Amino acid sequence: MNDNSLLNRLAVVALNGIHREYPNHMQHLLQGPGDWAEPHKLHPVFYGCFDWHSAVHNHWLLVRLLRLHPELPSSAAARAALNQSFTPDKVAGECDYISAPDRSGFERPYGRAWLLQLTAELRYCEYDESTAWLNALRPLESLILEQLSAWVPRLLSPVRSGVHSQTAFAFGLMLDWCETSGDFEFAELITDRATAFFANDRNAPINYEPSGEDFLSPSLMEADLMRRVLPTEQFSVWLGQLIPEIPTDGDGTWLQTGMVSDPTDGRLVHLAGLNLSRAWALGAIADALPASDQRSAALKSAAQMHATKGIESALGDHYAGSHWLASFAVYLLTRSSSTSS
Repeated sequence: MNDNSLLNRLAVVALNGIHREYPNHMQHLLQGPGDWAEPHKLHPVFYGCFDWHSAVHNHWLLVRLLRLHPELPSSAAARAALNQSFTPDKVAGECDYISAPDRSGFERPYGRAWLLQLTAELRYCEYDESTAWLNALRPLESLILEQLSAWVPRLLSPVRSGVHSQTAFAFGLMLDWCETSGDFEFAELITDRATAFFANDRNAPINYEPSGEDFLSPSLMEADLMRRVLPTEQFSVWLGQLIPEIPTDGDGTWLQTGMVSDPTDGRLVHLAGLNLSRAWALGAIADALPASDQRSAALKSAAQMHATKGIESALGDHYAGSHWLASFAVYLLTRSSSTSS
C-alpha cells in the first residue's frame, strides 16, 4: 500500500465516523430529569465518532489531508462533510452547551486542546472553504480559550496520566495553536506552567509504562512538550536527566511497543494509540536534539518500531479502535509535513 492509498483509507475511516451518531459514549452532566437529548441535538457539530473529542480530531484529520493531499480520492467527500459540519448555527449549539452552568470542565483538557489543533490547522489552509470554516468555528475557539485561560492558573499540579486527563499532551497542542494564532499571552501562560510543572523533573519512571489502558506516555509526552519550551542545548541536558535510559548505540528495543490483547475492547485498544503517540513523540524528541546527539538514532529506531505496530492497528475493522486511531495515524504520518505538529 503506497502512502496516498494509506492516507485515503484513513480519510475514509474518518468520513464513515464523523456523522455516525451511534454508538455514542456521552460525557453529559444531567442537571434535572428533562436535561437530556439525542447526541446531535446536544452537539450539532461533534456528535459522531463515538465521543466528542474523537469527532473533533477526525474533523481535524479531514482538514489536514485536504491541505496536504488534496489529490486524494476522498477529498470531494471530505469537503462536503466539512461543509455539513461547520456552519454558524451548528457551532452556536456547541457554544451553548459548553457555556452552560457547571460545564467548564467538559472535555478539559484533551478535547478542547484538539479543538484548538483543528482551528490551528485551518489557519494553514489556503483552499476556498477553509476561511468560512474557521470563521464559523471562531466563537467556539474563543469560548474554549477563555475558559482554558481561567483554568490553567488554577491547575496547581500537572495530571500525569496516560489518558485524556494528561496535562503535557494538551499543553503541547495548545502551544501549537498559539504559534499559528499569534496569541503570545496564552503561549506565555502555558510555557510558564509547563516550566513550573516539569523543568525540574528527574528520572521519569518510563519502565513502569504503559499502564494497561494508556494511549499517551506520561514520560514521552512531557518530553514532547518541553522540546517546544526549552532551547536545544538546554532541552538536551534536561532530557538526559528525565530519561537517562535512552541508549547511544542506536538500538530501538530499549522501549518495547504496547500489546493489544483484545482490539474489540475500547479501553484495551488504547495501547494501539499509545504506539502511535509514542512514535510521533520519539521522532519529535529526536529532531529537537542537536545534530550530533548520539541518542537520536535509538529514539528514531524506537519510533519506527512503534509506528509500524501502531499503523497496523489503525487499519483494524472494529469501531472500538477505528473511531479514533485513524486520526492518531494521520498525525504521525504527516508530522514532518506541517509546522503545526
